[in-house]
Amino acid sequence: MGRVRLPSRPVIAGVVAVGAMLLAAGVYWFQPWKLWVDETVRDELPAAVGAPAGTTAPGGSSTGPRTLVSGALISHEHETSGSARIVRLSDGSRVLRLENLDTSNGPDLRVLLTDAPVKAGPAGWRVFDDGKHISLGKLKGNKGDQNYAVPEDLDLAGYTSVSIWCDRFDVSFGAAELAPA
Repeated sequence: MGRVRLPSRPVIAGVVAVGAMLLAAGVYWFQPWKLWVDETVRDELPAAVGAPAGTTAPGGSSTGPRTLVSGALISHEHETSGSARIVRLSDGSRVLRLENLDTSNGPDLRVLLTDAPVKAGPAGWRVFDDGKHISLGKLKGNKGDQNYAVPEDLDLAGYTSVSIWCDRFDVSFGAAELAPA
């Protein structure tokens, strides 16, 4: 009967080293610990410099925050709920406000304003980076209320939706169609 020859120590060490590198890369890429870690944010609606919110300017116009567009978040790749609205502050600046957000945590989540239609189910999961879109930054947390500055020079006319977008896997966790308030 023939003798079975086992791999040499350098071969075993090489296989273990490659396996460890692949495991480390997988952990970095998928960030599985985020499945069990919630990040709650409690941003207040910013008060712009100038007249107190809700006061009336000469001529009768309100100088307080005013909702321009809003919509309810629907689930895509992950269960998502809450609402999104773009608010004009008394100084003329605008913020996208996510309220009562509740979604999964994940790697490289972004807040996108887009021109894509919001579709329920898998048909709507991957469309938000296909056309016109702008990232307002990384998602601050997967729960709570949070604000994102909208660039002053951005014409909102072409942006009809907001998405909680996973840039790592090119998929929407949830999205809201924005309609005039």
